Amino acid sequence: MDLDLVRTLLAVVDAGTFDAAAAALHVTPSAVSQRIKALEQRTGRVLLVRARPVRLTPSGEVIVRYGRQLLALDQDLDAALGEDAVVRVPIAVNADSLATWFLPALQRVSPSLRISFDLHREDQDHTTALLRQGVVMAAVTSSREPVAGCSVTKLGEIRYAAMASRPYVERHEAGPLKSWLPDAPVVVFDRNDDLQDRFVRTLTRGRGASEHRHFVPSSEVYVRTIVAGLGWGMVPPQQLQDGLVDLAPGRTISVPLYWQQWKLDSPALNAVAEAVAQEAGTALRS
Repeated sequence: MDLDLVRTLLAVVDAGTFDAAAAALHVTPSAVSQRIKALEQRTGRVLLVRARPVRLTPSGEVIVRYGRQLLALDQDLDAALGEDAVVRVPIAVNADSLATWFLPALQRVSPSLRISFDLHREDQDHTTALLRQGVVMAAVTSSREPVAGCSVTKLGEIRYAAMASRPYVERHEAGPLKSWLPDAPVVVFDRNDDLQDRFVRTLTRGRGASEHRHFVPSSEVYVRTIVAGLGWGMVPPQQLQDGLVDLAPGRTISVPLYWQQWKLDSPALNAVAEAVAQEAGTALRS
């Protein structure tokens, strides 16, 4: 496949529009459109849904995965030949890992490899979608079922405990936990976050958390919101702060984490995988 055409497709997918991709490639939008049409004619498939932002068709997802692997190998070749090349490694990672143990993992990677980390924050239950679409080469995920063309390694488990501030507990506590927590205001990361509902179901064996919920899509601000007393929420031990009270000592929700990556013999990707596994071995419960 023509590498320039593949680069253009990836630029459109990453930028979201033909105009933005043209600006990134320093060509005209018309040139971008012509290249995409040429690639579609060469493959005999429609690769993009022309929307804002663009969306990949199933055939487009296959070509994007192939294209990213092709470019990764091209970058590895430049590095092996001593060229002054930077190898881009896109990775999907959940917010709590990103806020706690994942950045120390990246610090383990030798700077001599000149890797450019392109991190995509996504819920651990949805990171595999980015792998499937070819957006990333690797992902921290809660799924042990491998995406086609990927290998899977278990990293460990991240535990969450139900936490609230002391003033919050004093305002809302009324008898046993299961009698008041289901109706109490709760802090939720985003609409994919079901940890709070899962915890309440362990108490009630049925209903989930209150519909009075605050959505706070930032790990650091999420914990500060709980400390401020706006609601209770599930917090990993690495993010515990003074002023938080464990609502149910000894009762936690564990989420298994796995590392999925393309089956690609890439020195850069292999180095990242090794560093992630080493850090997870010390930071996560096995």
